[in-house]
Amino acid sequence: MKLTRRSVLAGTTAAAALPLVAVRSASAAAEPIRFGWLTALTGANSAPGIGFNRGVVYAVDKINAAGGVHGRKIEIITRDSQGDPAKAVNAAVDLASNAKVHAVFGPVNSGESLATTPIFTRFKIPSLGICVVDSLINPTKFPNAFRLSPDSSQWDDANRHYIMDILKAKKVAVLGDNTGYGTTATATSTAAFKKAGANVVYSAVIDANAQDVSPDLIHARDAGAEAIAVWSDSTGLDARLMNARGRLGWDVSMSGHPALGSGDVRHLLEKPEYWNKVYVVGYRSCSFDAAGKLPPKSAAFVKEVAGKVKLDDTLLWWVMAAVDAVTLVAEAVGKTGSSDPAPIIGYWNKLAKWEGLYGNYHFTPEEHNGYPTDEIVMSAANSSHDGAMNIAPGYA
Repeated sequence: MKLTRRSVLAGTTAAAALPLVAVRSASAAAEPIRFGWLTALTGANSAPGIGFNRGVVYAVDKINAAGGVHGRKIEIITRDSQGDPAKAVNAAVDLASNAKVHAVFGPVNSGESLATTPIFTRFKIPSLGICVVDSLINPTKFPNAFRLSPDSSQWDDANRHYIMDILKAKKVAVLGDNTGYGTTATATSTAAFKKAGANVVYSAVIDANAQDVSPDLIHARDAGAEAIAVWSDSTGLDARLMNARGRLGWDVSMSGHPALGSGDVRHLLEKPEYWNKVYVVGYRSCSFDAAGKLPPKSAAFVKEVAGKVKLDDTLLWWVMAAVDAVTLVAEAVGKTGSSDPAPIIGYWNKLAKWEGLYGNYHFTPEEHNGYPTDEIVMSAANSSHDGAMNIAPGYA
């Protein structure tokens, strides 16, 4: 039976539920499809990895329950980097040379991805990334690496537009953590604010494990900051920044990294109101409209996973992006009939407006960034429900 996009989607709800890959023949079922999954599942920066992991496990379990891909089951081979780039490098080599994975998803921390992307390229492993650092995607240098998320400039543009054009703040503080991502994002954001005409009155990189962040907030306040841009995926650090702001009685807006809106933050706040005036990079696919409704595909997915995937302490886009990653690997193998690197990479290079849950991607041999800019919005962090949020106030 020829596997078509229509047959892949057959039996799903409103074309929004996870596509099922049909069985072709039992004879091809001997070797599983080895799906490499590299992320931080423990440590200060583990919140995104935990959320993505739920999507990976759900998607693989569902595809396997439906018979796999042409009778081949998907095997998840997970490695926990603990947020350490050195451990991520060792794990990447292990996945490529020992586990011999057919494709890999992750890491989800940019500092780790900067270290592992060249390794997966050397081994020619098809790679799906979710990190935003611009240099991670270069079809000439890394022909096997594709990005499912926006890049850092898209995130930064959305946040800067909200702070300067909607909140009308001209004096800005920029804070990040001391990971590879946080350091790069803080420097890039600071430069972009200055270029746009904002006065960056304070900028700092903070240890992700720092327990007392009050000095940085006091410096920013005393410098006259009217808004704070925050670039850290450490929910612990994000919550400590909000707690420090609250204890200072400083009614300043904080906006930036999606982790600011993770359900993990709610449990770490000293007072619920400390989550007020916090805005995060978000997506129309995972945002409630004025009537309190999600887009149809996302709403169908939330209904499908109810009671199966925990969403109240994570972000919906983390889960849905992971489902898209698994589906893209499964579909590439199903459509090409091969789990070898070249056919998978070749298939992804020809995707045009591929309709996922988290986004609709478009890849070419010359462009491996596929997320549409017009789908990026800022969201109100304290409006989270099932991992989704309301679009931040001020948008038309």
